Amino acid sequence: MICGFPQRGRAAKAVSLRAMKTSAKTAVSVSSVPPAATGRGKVTLADRVTSALAQQIRKGEFAPEERLPSEMELTERFAVSRTVIREAISRLKSEGLVGSRRGSGTVVLGANQATPFRLDLQVDDVRDSIQAVLRVIELRRGVEGEMAALAAQRRTKAQNQAIQQALKAIDKAAQEGRDGVQEDFAFHAAISNASHNPLYTSLVQFLSQFLHAAIRVARMNEARSSDFGQQVRAEHAALAQAIADGDAAAARAAALQHMENSARRIQAADREFWASEAGQAAALELARQVGPKG
Repeated sequence: MICGFPQRGRAAKAVSLRAMKTSAKTAVSVSSVPPAATGRGKVTLADRVTSALAQQIRKGEFAPEERLPSEMELTERFAVSRTVIREAISRLKSEGLVGSRRGSGTVVLGANQATPFRLDLQVDDVRDSIQAVLRVIELRRGVEGEMAALAAQRRTKAQNQAIQQALKAIDKAAQEGRDGVQEDFAFHAAISNASHNPLYTSLVQFLSQFLHAAIRVARMNEARSSDFGQQVRAEHAALAQAIADGDAAAARAAALQHMENSARRIQAADREFWASEAGQAAALELARQVGPKG
């Protein structure tokens, strides 16, 4: 019965099947996913959501080309933030389990389409973790440079405003004493959108999963040196200005310089930092993020 009216025949059967299907897809909760299923080290909410959805997809609870529930539905189902859901979806995309379809949103991919791109990062300790991150930044350097150049050539007025707003959000995070990691990635995401090439957005999202902890390390290190903080602000401002000016060459150069300096700032974290409580926590997170997933 729906809205007080009884359902008969095929309509009733269809409603019943949909209800059974929905029930099956909500059977795996975040809390029920064992830590061992999500990798090593500290298990995050994104780990658990990724594992839960991956289990459902591999069990066939979502058919190939079937659309996943919306972000809002997933946040309610797993009782987590949209940021967690977005990170989980990004990981599922990198695993080749889901993909984007124009007009359909995020859909489950068939077995013949699941050809995931992986980064083979060998990580045993903090030193290996830092080296792995530096390799990812080196890979991202060329991506960011060309993406910024295209953004300068193609950005709309609204997209330029979005980049400027993202820049202000980073400043606000710094003023409020927050690490600004999410705001930093949002700034680069706004630039990828302005490139008008969705493949850049997907690739940057994929690479970003390995860089959250690294950027947090850089941010914490910046807090110990006002010079670092000013450098980052100047680099972001130069990049945003070049895109606003429509200067592709300047945008490319600014993005490349920013990536090079980001690597230097991560390398600048000294022994005193790694010996601190914050540094040790960052090291564990770094190893978890660049370590093997599975």
